[in-house]
Amino acid sequence: MNPTWESYLQSRNAVIQDGRVVNYGNTATELESMRSGTVLADLSHFGLIHFLGDDAQPFLQGQVSCDVRAVNPSADGATALYGSYCNPKGRMLASFLMWHDSGGYVMQLPSELRAAIQKRLSMYVLRAKLKLGDSSDTLVRFGLAGNHAAELVRGVLGTVPCSPFDVIHARPGSAICLERDRFELVMVPEAAPAMWEHLSMEARPVGAACWDWLEIKAGIPVITAATQEQFVPQMVNLEAIGGVSFQKGCYPGQEIVARAQYLGKIKRRMFLANIQPPPVSSAKLPAPVASIAAGDELFSTDMGEQSSGMIVNAAPAPGGGFDVLAVIQTSSIEAGKISWKSLDGPPLGVMPLPYSVNN
Repeated sequence: MNPTWESYLQSRNAVIQDGRVVNYGNTATELESMRSGTVLADLSHFGLIHFLGDDAQPFLQGQVSCDVRAVNPSADGATALYGSYCNPKGRMLASFLMWHDSGGYVMQLPSELRAAIQKRLSMYVLRAKLKLGDSSDTLVRFGLAGNHAAELVRGVLGTVPCSPFDVIHARPGSAICLERDRFELVMVPEAAPAMWEHLSMEARPVGAACWDWLEIKAGIPVITAATQEQFVPQMVNLEAIGGVSFQKGCYPGQEIVARAQYLGKIKRRMFLANIQPPPVSSAKLPAPVASIAAGDELFSTDMGEQSSGMIVNAAPAPGGGFDVLAVIQTSSIEAGKISWKSLDGPPLGVMPLPYSVNN
């Protein structure tokens, strides 16, 4: 997190741990505001890799699962894309959001993965006209969501991207439409305090966990250190949100990804679910579930002691418990009960995703 920006947020009552805003004094109240209010979240817990140079596009086209050509600005505007970077076995090392700005291509991914992914990609630059840089502290990012989000974006930028994945560049920053009432704003640190002041008059500042919850409800998988190399892109529904192109050329793991698409049914898919901690009726009983986290295993009666799935992302839910994205054996979903950490653990209440997935 940019040190000057961090100091500013702390002056606005932000509690910050390891570069991530925990809350602004009351997590429960912030979660409750997600039900009907407009919220504002700092996104410094994501890192940025900038790809600069004439060969940026062909380089990225040969490394990632999405079609980078679609990111290029044109007369019709600019576009952002979700995508993934895989190992040669088609297992995801990272998921990301990518867009193009005046400096080149920007890849946004969790800060904990940024340095390792940047180093790995740098190994393949060779003689290409390309430089990779860390822009995590040179660009500040806000998340803005709620019924009045579009109106607020227009108020600070004079325009607003109207459709998902549209990108607009205007002074003093850029805006990416993630879904109808959810946006990401990007700007230089010098412009951030004034924009935050303006937006926070109408939108409630919330911690990073609230933004995590919005991503989960939107069905957007975020690969973290706990889940690296666990999933091929289709397991986390990446092709359903435009993160996989089956018409482009080769990239690491492409043969595995294509084979999974065309030669057989995907046996594990990502589902949206809620997990409610068990009630405590006696001091002698175990404490309620304290935390549900990425990488936690799931179990089902049809598979016995063998794991039938894994948590991809989890966040406290405004209605109680945790909402999660979980990759689960499709046969186990059809068979019935899925439980957290053991066959006797809290059950998952599966909910509809906001998009369709073809098996």
